[in-house]
Amino acid sequence: MSVLPFAILFAVLALVCAAFLLMHAFRRSVGTGMMVLLIPFYVLFYAFSQFEHPRKNLIVTGFMACSVLAAVFLGLGGHGVASATAHVAPSGF
Repeated sequence: MSVLPFAILFAVLALVCAAFLLMHAFRRSVGTGMMVLLIPFYVLFYAFSQFEHPRKNLIVTGFMACSVLAAVFLGLGGHGVASATAHVAPSGF
């Protein structure tokens, strides 16, 4: 069974949660939104320190968990594709 659809599902869920974070950051100020968008790991700092939303726990947990799960399933799926397409030379050579 291929795990790539799970990777796509979790990646889409992570992008939805990231969209909430990004919209909130740009509503705060353009500079904050650009920092969340362009500086690696600033989104995590922003999510824990400045993000205020009634469902903050669900959004931040969903973003982090779905990002990790998408990466894991993408790695497993990539390994499965690579092993399935590996060419083994015939034993006569």
